[in-house]
This record gives sequence, C-alpha cells and structure tokens, in this order.
Amino acid sequence: MSEQEDTLNFSQPAGTPSAPAANEAPTVPEPEVMPSLEELLRKAELQAQEHHDAWLRAKADAENIRKRAQEDVTKAHKFAVEGFSTEMLAVRDSLEAALATQNVTIENMRSGVEITLRQLSSVFDKFSVKEVSPAPGEKFDPHRHQAMSVMESDLPPNSVVQVFQKGYLLHDRVLRPAMVAVAKAKGT
Repeated sequence: MSEQEDTLNFSQPAGTPSAPAANEAPTVPEPEVMPSLEELLRKAELQAQEHHDAWLRAKADAENIRKRAQEDVTKAHKFAVEGFSTEMLAVRDSLEAALATQNVTIENMRSGVEITLRQLSSVFDKFSVKEVSPAPGEKFDPHRHQAMSVMESDLPPNSVVQVFQKGYLLHDRVLRPAMVAVAKAKGT
C-alpha cells in the first residue's frame, strides 16, 4: 500500500460511508427555507383582508335579504285583501244597479237583494268566511259567542236562547262573535 492510500484510510473513520461516486448526487439534505416574518405577516394580512371582505359581502347580503323580506311583508299586508276586494266589486255593482233602477217594485227589489246576497255568500264561501249562528238550545261557546243577556228559559242552563246578531269566522279565527242571549234556570 502506498502512503497516499494509508492517508486516505486514516483520514476516514471506520464505518463511515465513502465519498459518493462521480455519477451519484450528494445525499446531503437541503436546509428548509423558513419564510421571513415579513412574508408571514403579509400572508396573514392578505388572509385577514379576504376574510374581512367575505364578511362584509355576507353582511351586505343578509341586510339585502332582510330588506327584501320586510318589503314582501309590507306588500303582503297592503295587498292581502286584493282577491277579496276584487270579488266584492260584483256585489257592489249589483247594489248600485238596484239603486239605479227607475221602476222599482217590491218583488223586483226583493229579487235583486236575494241575488246580491247569493253573490255575497259565494264570495264568503270562496274566502272561507263562515257564519256563526247558533240554534236555540245549542251550548254557549265563549270562544264563538258573546253573551249579551241572560234570561230564564226552559232550555238547559248555559245554552243559547236567542241570536241577536250572527257572528263570522275567517277559517277558524273569530272575526266577530255571535251576540246571543244565554239561558239560566228558572227561579235562580
């Protein structure tokens, strides 16, 4: 062995890999490049700005939806009776025609009023307006009837004796309670 080979052998500790061959790339790991604090700050600021912009857009969208819903509710309240009003025009026209008639007889007037009442009943049916007119002897219902007086009667106590004015329901909601006289036992 030559002196040069000895030097090479002594310069490399035993058990360590030898130098890579000429065609092999070195296997030294490259150090990780850490972004600078300024770069991290810029990225964070950009993300914060994006989130802020998205939040502003969402807030504006929510406000627009709220305003549109409020307008829709206002219009619904304002025009809720449009269909009912349109149907009532025919009833008004019939009443005006009756008043405009020159040669009126009792029979003609009665016939015209009956026709107009049928028109009105038809409109009420179409829009679920129901009449509340309890028959004598029917149990008094404080949710649908209003007691105007109490009178002695042969009918069972707490039952309707007489109807002074019919009531009306819109679907199941009381528009006006029926005004009634209610029975009480005789001698009480």
